[in-house]
Amino acid sequence: MIRAARRVAVFTGAGISTESGIPDYRSPGTGTWERVKPILFQDFLASPAARREAWRRRFESDPVMRAAEPNRGHRAIARLVREGKVQAVITQNIDGLHQAAGVPEAQVIELHGNTTYATCLSCGLRHEIADIHAAFAQTDAVPDCRACGGLLKTATVSFGQAMPEVPMRRAREAVLAADLCLVLGSSLLVYPAAGFPELAKRQGAGLVIVNRQETPLDDIADLVIRDGIGSVLGGAVGVN
Repeated sequence: MIRAARRVAVFTGAGISTESGIPDYRSPGTGTWERVKPILFQDFLASPAARREAWRRRFESDPVMRAAEPNRGHRAIARLVREGKVQAVITQNIDGLHQAAGVPEAQVIELHGNTTYATCLSCGLRHEIADIHAAFAQTDAVPDCRACGGLLKTATVSFGQAMPEVPMRRAREAVLAADLCLVLGSSLLVYPAAGFPELAKRQGAGLVIVNRQETPLDDIADLVIRDGIGSVLGGAVGVN
């Protein structure tokens, strides 16, 4: 199906990142957020204590995030991008591993943002996590934006925060242009992001789902494989 396709849209979820050792936050029964209540965006804005806790959790996860490396699935996607087969990688993940595997930034569409850096909620200036962590370690507080004094937050989409308009528009354009959509490691339970593979199928594209658990779109998919992404995709495209 990949060989026959002209324009492939890849849609990735937590399953591809768990193969790099990053915990799954959302999946029912196994997700971290079933054990630790997520901090709502409105609480982050309103409460210094909530902001401090959000950043404490981020710094607690930092060793795992820094240790994670692209796996065979990430490398297989990057090869398909280099070969011109894949035009867009739409991801629900926030770890930056697609870029680390060699997918150009311009071809990665991050629906839920990126946790490897922070931005100012007022002016949008980028801030590096290491700098924020150093200040937090000294004062137990996150500094304000050095440019405008606004609040700093990881560049991710929190519960209660609006989905980013530009990535959502780009994702829609990508699936409408595709003749094949590969869903890799997504439970397809989190909307509106999970609506993109369904849109691709409705518009006539082939739909392949590689995920260890069942998804709501299995019945309409052309092919469903319940196995590891690295072994399946890596084997398909010849990446070790």
